[in-house]
Amino acid sequence: MSIESSSNKGNNTMPTKPAGLQYNKKTGQWAIDKRIKGYGRVRERLQASTQEEAEMMFTQVIEQHMNTIKESQATTLTFKEAGIRYVKNFQDEKDSIERDITTLEKLDPFIGNLTLNHVHDLTLKPFIDHEQARGIKSGTVKRDLAVVRRILNLACQSWRNEAGQPYLLAPPLLSVPNWKDKSKPYPLEWDDQRKLLLQLPWHLRLMTLFAVNTGLRDQSVCKLRWEWERKVQNLKTSVFQIPVESVDEERGIQTSEKNDLDQLVVLNRVAQKVIEIQRARRKPGCPWVFPVDGKPISKMGGYDWQKAWKNAGLPVKNGLSRGPHNLKHTLGRRLISEDVPKEFRRELLHHKSEDVTDVYSEAAIIAETKAL
Repeated sequence: MSIESSSNKGNNTMPTKPAGLQYNKKTGQWAIDKRIKGYGRVRERLQASTQEEAEMMFTQVIEQHMNTIKESQATTLTFKEAGIRYVKNFQDEKDSIERDITTLEKLDPFIGNLTLNHVHDLTLKPFIDHEQARGIKSGTVKRDLAVVRRILNLACQSWRNEAGQPYLLAPPLLSVPNWKDKSKPYPLEWDDQRKLLLQLPWHLRLMTLFAVNTGLRDQSVCKLRWEWERKVQNLKTSVFQIPVESVDEERGIQTSEKNDLDQLVVLNRVAQKVIEIQRARRKPGCPWVFPVDGKPISKMGGYDWQKAWKNAGLPVKNGLSRGPHNLKHTLGRRLISEDVPKEFRRELLHHKSEDVTDVYSEAAIIAETKAL
């Protein structure tokens, strides 16, 4: 190597240099390559002609970075303080803020008193182990860790202390647990659907009919807006064009399916009838298609849904999904039974990948195999 290290070897007569200060014999150029705890790697070329001058510049650069660390740490945040700031910033903008508050309350005993630079996989492991021991699904823990990741990113990219420095220099990469515990879908038979609808309150009954006939996910139904309706005059019907999630990101409204494309929602006869019922009930100025007391509900699968599912005699054993996402699987199964081509099923279910469409077809395939 042409770049010398900080120690002298053999007959090298050059005086010992500080660790991290390097000299390139070919170019005659001095450079810094040093890791500083709490800051990271510093790499910088120096315009120095002598070792003495290089060492002086080296000391100045390192001191400057050390002062940056001290200034940042002087007004650092604990995770609890960052969580409070997060809630204050988004309480009026983010529909799911109550769910985030629940997450922060669960995390507080484990990382609440830690400064942000000490929140990482190792310090989060006790929380993850605790949730697994309680029988919490890994998907739920993944959702909790997303809140942690969001706060750490804000502390690095957006929030600043009194010295104008970020509270966190670089957010850590957080590992996501996967305990292979995802519930299997339970597509509804027609009789299952009838029993469930009879047990649901009126607003959820209409939302369920709409979801099972359009393939929309829970959140997309809850947050559906009239402004997204598009009339199709020649067919005397309408469709809904749901924008990508980023369109409503500032208001915290998750509108689109897990996709980076607008979603076109095609309405069959039943879905169109539901829309006409809701249109007749619409109050002036209300933007939501399925409001309750003028506001969208946070999710379909809450207490009323779970109660109706149980009272309808539908399976409640562990390992089987009992949520509204079964409605999407139900539509996927019915499309297969009607011999709808895969490419059309993919569009109707709003999937980017054919592999995902196959997952929604799996239940139907298994059922047909058993019947042979």
